[in-house]
Amino acid sequence: MNGNKEQDSLKSKKIYIAGHGGMVGSAIVRALLGLGHSSSSILTRSHEQLDLTHQAAVQEFFAAERPEQVYLAAAKVGGIHANNSYPAEFIYNNLMIAANVIHAAHCHGVQKILFLGSNCIYPKLVSQPMKEDALLTGPLEPTNEPYAIAKIAGVKLCESYNRQYGRDYRSVLPTNLYGPGDNYHPENSHVVAALLRRFHEAKQNQASEVVIWGSGQARREFLHVDDLARACVHVMNLDKETYARMTQPMMSHLNAGCGYDITIGELARLMGKIVGYEGRIVFDTSKPDGAPRKMIDTSLLNALGWQARIGLEEGLRMTYRQFMSDSAYRC
Repeated sequence: MNGNKEQDSLKSKKIYIAGHGGMVGSAIVRALLGLGHSSSSILTRSHEQLDLTHQAAVQEFFAAERPEQVYLAAAKVGGIHANNSYPAEFIYNNLMIAANVIHAAHCHGVQKILFLGSNCIYPKLVSQPMKEDALLTGPLEPTNEPYAIAKIAGVKLCESYNRQYGRDYRSVLPTNLYGPGDNYHPENSHVVAALLRRFHEAKQNQASEVVIWGSGQARREFLHVDDLARACVHVMNLDKETYARMTQPMMSHLNAGCGYDITIGELARLMGKIVGYEGRIVFDTSKPDGAPRKMIDTSLLNALGWQARIGLEEGLRMTYRQFMSDSAYRC
């Protein structure tokens, strides 16, 4: 079952990447170009050029450009601090982005959308690894509930347009991501970027120790963003019958992960090794670990012919080289 028999004919289609400047969107652009799509067939707009929370502007864009496919990777994102500090902005902006883009795409005849969700939309206390049918089975993690609610709404918008209008709108839920285009801000970054910068600066400053929050025993799964981009293009290009056979009308999303997890302690030691930091790693057990484990079940997507290719150590080494080439750290 290759499911990608339409791929060659799709290379001439106009494809809009919403959020092309972000970590995921830019990886999707790289994936499409690598598959032979011409740059002239890929539509992009910066936030300054097109505010996706502005309904009329989004409608005007679709009316003028008439894309045939849409990858919806645009979102307001941030770490725990940002989610806790600005819950109204996180739910409002992400709801508006999803509603405006999906509705405008439908109004202007776009048959295929790939919506990017997040593994945070699963309940806080769900069985591990998290399967697709765990969605809406329990309360969400309070710190990112507004963001998660908006992402759930995006998944359900896709399903609703499929059910009512026969569209072919699909959703992919990735695990924790890292790689080029990541945010290395000292307060708002996620765990891989935060550790990478912390160990790099500790090495530069010859610090005797690096302190990691928590016990180091919590387990997390990490997927290189280029592997996710391949997953998104793979899912977009599956024929409709194959996709429908592996999903359900009201449970149509697919998980994307690497298939294994490690402890935060193991991640920290690996990061120290890659950076070349030789000091002590100390775990501050007065700080919270978060959920004991967060891993998704990727068996459905694997059965559809996709597998992660980039191993964690290889991917982290690539990421550190890219980080070193950017002296501003993308703060």
